[in-house]
Amino acid sequence: MTKPDGSMETLSALQATADTRGLDAQSKAVLYSPEVLAVILQETVSEYRGFSAREIMDFIEKDSFSESAEVSPGRTNTRLRADSPEFVQLGEKTSFFDLAFRAKNPLLSTSRVLVNLHIDLEPQKDYRPGYPIEKRGIYYLARRLSSQLPLATGSSGYGSLEKCCSIWICRDRVPVKERYSVSFYGFENTRNLGPCSVRRQDFDLFSLVIIRLGSSSYDGSPDDSGYRLLRFLNALMYPHRRDFMDTVSDYIDFSANTELWKEAVRMSGLGESILEEGIEIGRRSGIEIGRRSGIEIGRRSGIEIGHKSGLEDAMCSLVQFDLKDSIPADSIISKLQNYFGLSRESAEQYFRKFAR
Repeated sequence: MTKPDGSMETLSALQATADTRGLDAQSKAVLYSPEVLAVILQETVSEYRGFSAREIMDFIEKDSFSESAEVSPGRTNTRLRADSPEFVQLGEKTSFFDLAFRAKNPLLSTSRVLVNLHIDLEPQKDYRPGYPIEKRGIYYLARRLSSQLPLATGSSGYGSLEKCCSIWICRDRVPVKERYSVSFYGFENTRNLGPCSVRRQDFDLFSLVIIRLGSSSYDGSPDDSGYRLLRFLNALMYPHRRDFMDTVSDYIDFSANTELWKEAVRMSGLGESILEEGIEIGRRSGIEIGRRSGIEIGRRSGIEIGHKSGLEDAMCSLVQFDLKDSIPADSIISKLQNYFGLSRESAEQYFRKFAR
């Protein structure tokens, strides 16, 4: 499957995410990346079935991104008109879309008419926040749909409403039996009495997708339904894993510019993540590296090469941990090259040194 080309901006956002817990501002910065969005939309939006991630990137309207757009009644459209009294009197609390944007609907658009999808992406830490996430998702869809009305003028009215998609990525507190599952909800014509013919596009205005993760380790098989989507999201939502960048690179192509990987090692986000992970691996293996000094080395310059002892401890931990997992020597050497900015010859020397 053709992978979208990765940009420097996306790589930088991924580096920042590698140093987080998976659901803070850095993670949302990653979701702003068209390459990342394209992979998610390809697997969750029926209108994009059969399109490549590269094509989907072109469908996304880059200038439509809206962070923290209000969902509350009478507020999603306040930039265009005054609050509607029918909604304001409900007195509901203010809430926000996490990431709202528009993207072309390729099934309905023509060379002369552009029809959009209105998409809302909601990464959530808690699947059980005290109410059903599904109900909140439906509420958000209703607000996203109603907020389009001020854009309609003249005789267009309700006929100009476009489909809304809400995608919820739930990370924690997922019941064991429901972990790594995806549910799709839509608006259907369930029954007809007498002859009738209604175009699907006139009622198919809602699409709700609930994605449930639940554990830092995803052990799915490539033959499993949803494997490609769940593996990708697991890497983004639990970014401390050793194979974080390796996994992401299976979906997004960073090979066009070899300098990207060198930059990834020099910059602090990924460097600190690798060093801290090496400390943890070493601790589990009985190799006490010294948390305070190791983290300080990483923080000061994102693995400063001059601090040789801390760097070598991290490399040693990586080599020994991968060997225990029966990772091939050539793969371990490649990791040393990518993660620590080493030449092939140097990586081989370190591998031989630490493999003992």
